[in-house]
Amino acid sequence: MKIGFDAKRAYHNYTGLGNYSRDLIKSLLKKNSQDEFFMYSPKSAKNPRFSFIEGKKNIHKRFPETPIHKTFKGFWRSINLEKFLLKDGIEIFHGLSNEIPRRRKFGAERIKYVVTIHDLIFRRFPRNYRAIDRRIHNIKFKYASRNADVVIAISEQTKRDIVQYYKVPAEKIKVIYQTCHENFKKEYSEEIKQHIKTNFNLPDEFILNVGTIETRKNLNALLQAIPLMKNDLPIVVVGRKTKYFNFLKVQMQKLKIDEDRFIFLKDVTMDQLPAIYQLSTIFVYPSVFEGFGIPIIEALNSGVPVITTQGGCFPEAGGPDSIYVDTNNFAELGKTIDDLLENPAQQKLMTEKGLAYVKKFDSEELTNQLLGVYSDLT
Repeated sequence: MKIGFDAKRAYHNYTGLGNYSRDLIKSLLKKNSQDEFFMYSPKSAKNPRFSFIEGKKNIHKRFPETPIHKTFKGFWRSINLEKFLLKDGIEIFHGLSNEIPRRRKFGAERIKYVVTIHDLIFRRFPRNYRAIDRRIHNIKFKYASRNADVVIAISEQTKRDIVQYYKVPAEKIKVIYQTCHENFKKEYSEEIKQHIKTNFNLPDEFILNVGTIETRKNLNALLQAIPLMKNDLPIVVVGRKTKYFNFLKVQMQKLKIDEDRFIFLKDVTMDQLPAIYQLSTIFVYPSVFEGFGIPIIEALNSGVPVITTQGGCFPEAGGPDSIYVDTNNFAELGKTIDDLLENPAQQKLMTEKGLAYVKKFDSEELTNQLLGVYSDLT
């Protein structure tokens, strides 16, 4: 079988959608080496995280070749790509990041389309996006959801949103969860962890938070909880800064929080981040809304107890033994953190049960589910 992928994110994104694309392709390669895989991207890039495709006989790379397509890459990828899929004899095309190319009548019977929709956050929180970005996202996401043969949602929450906002029949949508990078599934040696601890000047014990520092991630909740807490454990934050970081700095000054209480790390690699998880005491993720919440999966795989937000997709990611609170109730959040830090036995139990629960996101099982979708289409 010949399977095509929208590989733009795999080549060019280093987080989020890029990780999803690379992890999915890598798992398929391990499980299904007899098929041929075609990577379609508007341009190439030397991404070390995507180097595993090099030298594989069943991998074919496809980039724009003509001057007009090299100039108008978006046109090639979104409007004109089906011509090239037909030329390559593609049987299934999988849009890995919320969109598929425009379908034509002459290709309708020869190519089956699958699209992964990660979230519709831009619909739920429009103020976080520019008007032009919202419009473009909406056009692409709606078209893909309504015109793909199968829609893959990364959570039940995302499935509900697709049905609500785009009126897509629920039976057309298949929920297949994400996994996380394989690095989070291995135990780092004490020597390596101590090296990384020294490199980042980390304290012996700390609360960890991972994610882009933006309004929706709600790091302010953790900041507001600090004056209400008995424990004075420092908080280590790993994530790209946005303008929201300036708001947090103002809040810290108002609350008279020592800047040493928050440690913001930068230039953390995918090899280093799992060790930072494993060095942490607990993981706190007060996000308002997610499509799924990969950092929760990373924490559970790393053996770290999780406190996160009630409702939405969070119980799907965290399972029955993580702790869920109203993260906008700062007193409740602070007390919950204090209680867990004072209870090593509960931390140990949460770690054990979390490791058992997170096995449901095993990459091999999820790959089998995806191959089942492909099989049903052919």
